[in-house]
Order: sequence, then structure tokens, then C-alpha cells
Amino acid sequence: MDEINSLPANRSTALELAEERRLVEEGHQFLDEKRMLLAAEILRRMARYRQLQHEGATASRSARAALGNAIAVLGLDAVLLAPTRPLEGQAQLLSEPFMGVRLVRLAAPLLRPVPMPAPAPAWPSAALEEARRAFQDLLSLAAALGVEATNLRRLAREYRRTERRARALENVLLPELDLALRFVGEQLELQESEEAIRVHEARRAPVR
Repeated sequence: MDEINSLPANRSTALELAEERRLVEEGHQFLDEKRMLLAAEILRRMARYRQLQHEGATASRSARAALGNAIAVLGLDAVLLAPTRPLEGQAQLLSEPFMGVRLVRLAAPLLRPVPMPAPAPAWPSAALEEARRAFQDLLSLAAALGVEATNLRRLAREYRRTERRARALENVLLPELDLALRFVGEQLELQESEEAIRVHEARRAPVR
């Protein structure tokens, strides 16, 4: 309040305050629009995350069932002794900027069989191959789920930061500027009233 009371009450100060308020209001509008866009993107990706969770749960059940079927067909020892199928590759991520947030997406499948013949199992079985494919699909879904979880965390962090900035402008800076503008305006009105009174009295004074 002391800073406001010390403001020079003149037209230049009023114009400067009005311009500053206009710029702050534009900044607040931008942050408000950004906040809404971030919220919409979070909701869209949350729906995708839940869909992947559902697919992952289904894939997990399928993988467990396929493994149980392979054990039932071959026996536990045969499944444990079956040679592993080497896989190659890793998550290749591409950047997807959104409202200043660095989002990512998978650019290629996470894992692929190596381009060479794998050793044949001692007891070839379609059930064993089905279990292997089911777990490979489960790994790919887990990678996609991890990517979406990362994006959601980044979006939520940016949303909170934008929310804080927007509220600071809305609840602190804009009210302070409005108060300063009102104070300067009242002082100018008071000066004009005093000047009008002086002019009026000067006209009424007898001419000597």
C-alpha cells in the first residue's frame, strides 16, 4: 500500500499503469488458454493410458494362460529347458513438443527377434511359440504404457506450473494494478476538482 501511495499522480503514471495492466491481462489470457489446452491433452492421454492399461491386463492374462498351456502340454521341465529366443532393439523415442512440454512417442517396436535362426527347442511345440509371442506382446504394451505415464507426468507438471502463474496474475498482480490505477485516478480527479475550485474562486474575486 505504501508503494501505491507514493505513486506520482499524473497522466503519465496513469497511462503507464494502464499499459502494464493491458500486458498483464494478455499474459493471463494466454496462460488461461494454455491451461485449458493442457487439461484437454491430459484428459485425452489419460483415456489412452487407461486403454493401454486395459490392453495390458488382457495381454497379461493371455500370456499367463499361454504359459500355463505350454506347461500343460510339455511339462514344467521342458518349458524351463526350452532355449530362449534372443531379441534385439530398444525403445526408439521421438520428441513431440506440445505447449512447451517435451512429450515422447515410440518410433519403432521395442523388441524384435534377431535376424538369425534360433536354436530349435528339444520339444517343438506350437504352445511354446504362442507363449513366447504373448510375452513379447506384453513387453511392447508395457513400453507403450511407460511412455504414456511419462507424458502424463510431464503434462501434469506443466499444468501445475501454468496454474500457479495464472493465479499469481489473477489474484495478486492484476488486483494490485487495479488498486494503483484507482488510486492515481482518484488523485487526478481530486487535483482537477481543486483546480476547478481555484479557477472558480479566481473568477469570483473582485478586480482591483
